[in-house]
Amino acid sequence: MAEGTCVHKGSLISVRVVETPGGSRDVVHHPGAVAIIVRDADGRFLLVRQFRVAAGQDMWEIPAGTVEPGEEPLSTAKRELLEETGLSAPRWSFVGTVFLTPGYSDERIHLFLAEGVSDQPRARSEVDEARFFTRPEILDLVQDGLGDGKTLAAMALTGCV
Repeated sequence: MAEGTCVHKGSLISVRVVETPGGSRDVVHHPGAVAIIVRDADGRFLLVRQFRVAAGQDMWEIPAGTVEPGEEPLSTAKRELLEETGLSAPRWSFVGTVFLTPGYSDERIHLFLAEGVSDQPRARSEVDEARFFTRPEILDLVQDGLGDGKTLAAMALTGCV
């Protein structure tokens, strides 16, 4: 976490003012997250729809969630997939780690590919809907402004977009 003066400590994030040679910067500390690319046997990708308060709209995203203290990212990914969609997968691969907004946040998102799901998703917890999309359908969502950065990064890394 960046040094500096803590100006806000919330339930999930904290904000510090950090002095740099270029002036002061606000830095958001986040405990880290995972995002799961779920690909079915037909090559479709699972997205979940949920309302995002900061964006002020529903978003279609890959399943994701915050890493709990002491939890390994793969364990978080398996837990979040089950919590959000009711699905589990027999095959998991680590794809990579990305910073979404390194200009002001230290949040790292660990990306995983889950394959071999054989059931239909059932939206659970904070998710309003969960379903599989084809590549053209995902591109349409992006064109309509209903996609987010972690989803696009994950899709690009797995060759969907």
